[in-house]
Amino acid sequence: MKTIGMILLFIIAAAAAAFVIYWQKNIRWYRKYEKALQKAGAEEKQAQLPGGRVINYGEVKNDRPALLLIHGQMGIWQDYALVLPELSRKWHIYAIDVYGHGRSSHAEELYYLDVNGDDIIWFIDNVIQEPTVVCGHSNGAVTAAYTAAYGGRNVIGAVLEDPPIFSTAGEGWEDSFAYKDTYKPLHDYRLTDRKECWEAYYLRHCYWGQTFMKDAMPKIADYAQKYHDRHPGEPVRIGFLPSSIWYIFQFAQEYDMAYGERFYDLSWNHGLTHEKILSDIHIPCVYIHARESIDENGTVLGAASRSQAERAVGYIGENCRFVETDTSDHVIHTVHSDVYISAVNSLQERGG
Repeated sequence: MKTIGMILLFIIAAAAAAFVIYWQKNIRWYRKYEKALQKAGAEEKQAQLPGGRVINYGEVKNDRPALLLIHGQMGIWQDYALVLPELSRKWHIYAIDVYGHGRSSHAEELYYLDVNGDDIIWFIDNVIQEPTVVCGHSNGAVTAAYTAAYGGRNVIGAVLEDPPIFSTAGEGWEDSFAYKDTYKPLHDYRLTDRKECWEAYYLRHCYWGQTFMKDAMPKIADYAQKYHDRHPGEPVRIGFLPSSIWYIFQFAQEYDMAYGERFYDLSWNHGLTHEKILSDIHIPCVYIHARESIDENGTVLGAASRSQAERAVGYIGENCRFVETDTSDHVIHTVHSDVYISAVNSLQERGG
């Protein structure tokens, strides 16, 4: 019996040690991003536009062709950190903070597709000053599509990484995952007294939590609030959950929620249609779609359905190559970095 007891104690101690190691590694997930940024030699800079608007960006400088990266909702340019070292083998990289995010200008009159898109085109013409391939993720991919359509001679190729195409222009919007999981909670939170931090409110109301972990979410939200209270001014970290669930909190304090409101009420498109933008793209393009996944309620658990993605490619036409991943993970440049890097590099091989 004594031997059995010792074995059980050993197992418990080993499990506890493994959990502590997991916890510590999990809450330090961003360190690998910092190491990647250092490895790539990325430098943070700012460009001031006429009128005083500021575009904050990271640059990996070399003598290779120009590549511009546009992050998605609630991200910042460092979101691309893990792919920068490999991409910089073939590209001179510029990765921007879109308006309302990071250290770029925060002002509600800038939170429109064409306003930010036109200023990105200015950035290409006046800062990069050479032919550029433009890549965007999520709603940043819609911005990349706008830039590809209207950027002129200095925009020579585009990668559209899992854009929320058509839905963020109103097609089935209120039934979409993005609306249910992000924009409706964000809108509702702005109407509260905000005594609870955004991270806790989100966890209490997010669609994925209510769908898959309904009973556990209140306690997880309470933990997030306690973390926020103990670490004011710091990103909320939840060591017992995979960082892939809560990594978006890393950049939440540098995000203007008024930007998200433009998506809630569909005003971000500023009267533009996605069909028109896509039809006006006449340069080589790669559309990367995360495999469709549909829950029991019929909600597409991703940015776009397969049919929406195929329709988008159809509007672009023969200049566009369609790539689909084997999972529904939305952040393709991180989860499927090999697929993403191959898609980007293919445009250089095609001569832009």
